[in-house]
Amino acid sequence: MKGLFITFEGCEGVGKSRQIKLLEEYLKEHNVPYFLTREPGGTSVSEQIRNVILDGKNTEMTDECEALLYAASRVQLLKEVIKPKLDEGLLVICDRYVDSSLAYQGYARGLGTEFIERINSYALKNFTPDYTVFLDLDPERAFKRKGGADGKDRLEQSGLSFHKKVYEGYRALAKENPERIIVIDASGEKAETHAKIIAALKEKGVL
Repeated sequence: MKGLFITFEGCEGVGKSRQIKLLEEYLKEHNVPYFLTREPGGTSVSEQIRNVILDGKNTEMTDECEALLYAASRVQLLKEVIKPKLDEGLLVICDRYVDSSLAYQGYARGLGTEFIERINSYALKNFTPDYTVFLDLDPERAFKRKGGADGKDRLEQSGLSFHKKVYEGYRALAKENPERIIVIDASGEKAETHAKIIAALKEKGVL
């Protein structure tokens, strides 16, 4: 029996890592077999690509190069890790996936969704998530909660206008994919957001 593939998405500072950790604790407590990974990264090759993408010194990187690096890291992760884990019947949770590329590079960088979909055709054709949890919080509030942008993270340094475009991209994707993308209001306390996520995943039959 093939496992379920669940992804988490959201702008910088929305509390995604915290919510994934809380979900992990829930899964362990309820003896649900799962596997957690992240993008970009999750394998030796993909982590090296991650370092290149996020390195704040790589200011000369073109938008197209950035998008292609994400796609390359993704294919490696899918073939080396995600496919085998799904074949084992596990619940696979991935911190970011193709929707990130669509929002960040497609919408915010202006490369267009068609370009992103084309270079990610392997992922989209073979590994569309069963469900995607989108933590909905606008960048202004998210960065305020986070305490500002990370000075070493190239993407976080892109400026508020860029991150507003990312947010608009996510909102558009959620409207286009209402059956797959679960929109969670992340403006409240972390326990409140966690409860909403658990309720939504139960409703979808994931938990």
